[in-house]
Amino acid sequence: MEIIILIVFLLGMFAFGGQLLSVINWDLAVKLVIQEKESECDPFNIPNEKGIAVIDTLLSWAIPLACALYFINNSNWVYLGLIGGSIAVYQFGIMVFPRIFLQKYKMRIGSANSVKFVYIFAPLWGLAGLFMIIFSIMTIKSGVF
Repeated sequence: MEIIILIVFLLGMFAFGGQLLSVINWDLAVKLVIQEKESECDPFNIPNEKGIAVIDTLLSWAIPLACALYFINNSNWVYLGLIGGSIAVYQFGIMVFPRIFLQKYKMRIGSANSVKFVYIFAPLWGLAGLFMIIFSIMTIKSGVF
């Protein structure tokens, strides 16, 4: 179980760190291909993504913190696991479904490689969130926390 929690922690740090970097230094996030080049997007996309980076930064710390608490045997991890897991499942949806519709309407939302990356990372992040929810519920039901 520890290896799964470690993987979830690393995914969580990538999600949180990438969005935090986007808030602090958008240009560097673009250079690191965490965010899109403005030239590859329709005009609405960059302001929208900047707003999403802010809210994701405010919310996506919960899973890495839950994992850290798990590793130091702090029972409060289960609560952050439920909260963070729910946020991650939502973030999966907000990363994937708008892109599907935007592409259907022929909107430019970034390079093909970066869109493909989102379609790979987002399900992993959603599964990590789902895992945290299920593992938290199982732990609560077992009474061993």
